[in-house]
Amino acid sequence: MPQHVVTRFAPSPTGFLHIGGARTALFNWLYARRHGGEFKLRIEDTDRARSTEAATQAILSGLQWLGLNWDGDAISQAGNAARHAEVAHELLAAGKAYKCFSTQEEIAAFRELAQAEKRSTLFQSPWRDTDPADHPDAPYAIRLRTPTEGTTVIRDQVQGDVTIRNDQLDDMILLRSDGTPVYMLAVVVDDHDMGVTHVIRGDDHLNNTARQMGVYTALGWDVPVWAHIPLIHGPDGKKLSKRHGALGVEEYRATGYPAAGMRNYLARLGWSHGDDEFFTDAQAQEWFDLKGIGKSPSRFDFKKLENLCGQHIAAADDAALLHNIADFLAATGQAALTADKAALLEKGMYCLKERAKTFPELIEKAHFILSDRPLHPDEKALKNLDNVSRGILKELTPHLHNARWNREELEAVANRFADEHDMKFGKLAGPLRAALAGRSVTPSVFDMMLVLGQEESIARLNDAACETG
Repeated sequence: MPQHVVTRFAPSPTGFLHIGGARTALFNWLYARRHGGEFKLRIEDTDRARSTEAATQAILSGLQWLGLNWDGDAISQAGNAARHAEVAHELLAAGKAYKCFSTQEEIAAFRELAQAEKRSTLFQSPWRDTDPADHPDAPYAIRLRTPTEGTTVIRDQVQGDVTIRNDQLDDMILLRSDGTPVYMLAVVVDDHDMGVTHVIRGDDHLNNTARQMGVYTALGWDVPVWAHIPLIHGPDGKKLSKRHGALGVEEYRATGYPAAGMRNYLARLGWSHGDDEFFTDAQAQEWFDLKGIGKSPSRFDFKKLENLCGQHIAAADDAALLHNIADFLAATGQAALTADKAALLEKGMYCLKERAKTFPELIEKAHFILSDRPLHPDEKALKNLDNVSRGILKELTPHLHNARWNREELEAVANRFADEHDMKFGKLAGPLRAALAGRSVTPSVFDMMLVLGQEESIARLNDAACETG
């Protein structure tokens, strides 16, 4: 392995950042970080008709949300077109490529006849060995002079050795007759010029690799280490599509999954380190290697994703979690937290983050913090605020005025009150939840009272007790 590892992620800006692309980016990022190398980003925007600035921004935003920081500036492949053409002409001058004057109509006619005669449709240019003196004064494409004998062996770190007969490869076009370079040439030139040592990408690119290796060989350039990873399938084993759920990274962000949980889940989607399921970024960077990538397609499982996201929320630092929630609110166009609410939310995080799998779930649990008086209890909570329950609250409240505001004292006051009134605590808990949160499902009533503080808690109880049922 080279001393300095350079990986890259090279998406096409023709749509959102697909979850499969995000995993490819993650694998490249992890590998580079593990080896103290560089992770670079190249936007493959040579398809000018389909590439959009909005898609480019969506890709950048998605990577930034996932925390996959790239080194240096993002590179535009279209901006390197002159360099690609220069390399094609170098190959032409060296005899490693040749001018092809065949028209699109001639190539189509060749393939149509070959198909009718049930022979290979692989186009063999009649201009490959023509004397330049016989060349017409006409537009031409530049084609790579591919060996017609022997084999090309792709030594892949995931797929193993893949051998392709050279006579199954055509003399691919490097430069079109209008002077524009093809994608297959651009990829090789850009990877070489960027110093890429490891190409980690989806196995749908495997068929392109033998042809790209032909360019490396013709130029005498070092071939990178290849690692073609299987695609992601849905739970039914079929290629992941919209019918399985969200496809774009932005959708997962808007749903409220934490980026740390997404990184953990995507890393486990096709790669493993023993039986480890939950791990930190530091552990992933320490453990990640190409040998741990499986050969079979992985299946996307939303339950596993949610489970891991829940573990990451529970394990998160409270201040960092508050920052993540603020980002989520901004990304989804919701109102920002006031300083007071943010402080209370961080104070109460200890009783909110357990068993919350997404930020919306955590925010719902924090309803008692984020709501202002007077509360408007929902339908289920109102059932716990009948006249009898209001009377109970009215009678309990004076006992709290002089209580020391800690869990032990509050539990003692509540249990003593319940005993004196010959009731189980559960009979008291329902009205307390309704009064403090306006909900029937909440964190512990004592956690809510501790977070809200004595003054606010008593004010809410008084509000509920004084309402007419």
